[in-house]
Amino acid sequence: MTGAGPSGPVIGILDLQGDVREHLAALRDIGCSDVRLVKRPADLVGLDGLILPGGESTTLSMLLESTGLFEAIAERVPPGSGSSPDAGALPALPVLGTCAGLVLVAREVQDGRPDQRTFGALDAVVRRNGYGRQVQSFEADVVLSAGAGTALPTVFIRAPMVLSVGPEVEVLAEHEGVPVLVRQGLILACAFHPELTPDRRVHRMFVDMCGTNRRVLPEPTPGVAADLLGASEAL
Repeated sequence: MTGAGPSGPVIGILDLQGDVREHLAALRDIGCSDVRLVKRPADLVGLDGLILPGGESTTLSMLLESTGLFEAIAERVPPGSGSSPDAGALPALPVLGTCAGLVLVAREVQDGRPDQRTFGALDAVVRRNGYGRQVQSFEADVVLSAGAGTALPTVFIRAPMVLSVGPEVEVLAEHEGVPVLVRQGLILACAFHPELTPDRRVHRMFVDMCGTNRRVLPEPTPGVAADLLGASEAL
């Protein structure tokens, strides 16, 4: 499995707010030995991937601005159009956005603050708190793409709802017909909290993405992402 041992990818977790400890524990469960907490721009140096955890999206947006991390991350996040970075740009950084992290990577956010900024790396329209407030949080087994193994247990807490996705976005899992786990290039994002269940398939998939990108291999074609989910379940 990619990520086990000292030669695995270096994964960073944005440590401004949210489920940082839970993501750290999930990565350790799957053998990631080099995980770093990201609190300032210098912490991005040497990373092979970055997790944007759940929390409060507007607060995270403001903290990213005040720490200087917003611009620093934006320089490394693959463009939402799927095109290659400009010549001389820093290497693209794979990103896993969970819950509020999904809001941060989306192209458009509804019901957010007027001045709320996102990285716009994922060609998707999402509604902040689209599944309701805290008291409407719920757990569910979501339907994975064909051939991707058993249903995935998930936890939705003040979760954003994906309203639409662009043609380059691969839908990996749905709940009641609505995308809840999606991928576009080096961006993996979900409306739920994968760190709050024992199922580590989402984290395994992300670490595999980071390892592949680190080796400068071609990006997976549509359908391969779903295959990785199924393969991870067997590990």
